[in-house]
Amino acid sequence: MRKHPVVLGFVLLIALGAVVYFMSYRAGVQSGGGMKGFSMNDKIGVVPVEGVIADSLEIAENLEAFGNDSSIVAVVVRIDSPGGGVAASQEIYDAVVALKKKKKVVASMGSIAASGGLLIACAADKIVANPGTITGSISAVMQFANVEELMKKIGVKSSVVKSGPYKDIGSPMREMTPEEKVIIQELIDDIYNQFIDVIVRDRKLTRPQVIAIGDGRVFSGRKAKEYGLVDQLGDLAAAAKLAGTLAGSHGRYDLVYPPEKSPSILDYVLESAAGRFARSVRQKAETWGGAGYLYIP
Repeated sequence: MRKHPVVLGFVLLIALGAVVYFMSYRAGVQSGGGMKGFSMNDKIGVVPVEGVIADSLEIAENLEAFGNDSSIVAVVVRIDSPGGGVAASQEIYDAVVALKKKKKVVASMGSIAASGGLLIACAADKIVANPGTITGSISAVMQFANVEELMKKIGVKSSVVKSGPYKDIGSPMREMTPEEKVIIQELIDDIYNQFIDVIVRDRKLTRPQVIAIGDGRVFSGRKAKEYGLVDQLGDLAAAAKLAGTLAGSHGRYDLVYPPEKSPSILDYVLESAAGRFARSVRQKAETWGGAGYLYIP
């Protein structure tokens, strides 16, 4: 009995579609495009922390998602950042600590993992850095501009009505008073000591050891290992292998990245050159507006 050509064609079409879907889905997972795949290898999640840290929401969400994903055996936090806002850095640190209750976590330092980037790395079970990674910058900073003289030259004056003597502390319209400098210094010292506390606790170092190198200087990954800030020298692959080993996996593994969010038409418009420039300026302004765990070369 001859098979109906339409039915046969339909079956072949379904089979071909299944094969294409399988191959593309697997390729997407292995290249970081998805959360789950058909591969029998263990999966290690990679959460990137890149650029100046101004917000923690997306990174924290990615960390939580990997923590809840049963197919992920361990997570690597890939840090390539000079640091950023104090609160944002601390929130990512807390998210890594929460993830560590579910999965083994290894921090992988890229080209730079300084200040807030180092703070985040300290939350991991282990830290892996390249020998030439720029890290350190254990410090806190606030910067204030003073345009008083410029305003005088262009004939502009500022009038301020305030409820207290320190309400406009740090105003760019005038010089900071000695009393105000003392207040800001106390704030920075408190934030700095919070950073020191984290390193002392997580890296099992004494306070004098950390303070001796916690003067804002930067150093290489190799030097950081000598100081006890890094556990192992190596690249992302070495960090992933270590993460798998800590999780009890000694076989092959696939690296899985957080899925990219599908952009809308409005997103495409906002991603124009003008939009990128505006967001960059706004991000820097927000960063400089408060205290930062930030390395400024």
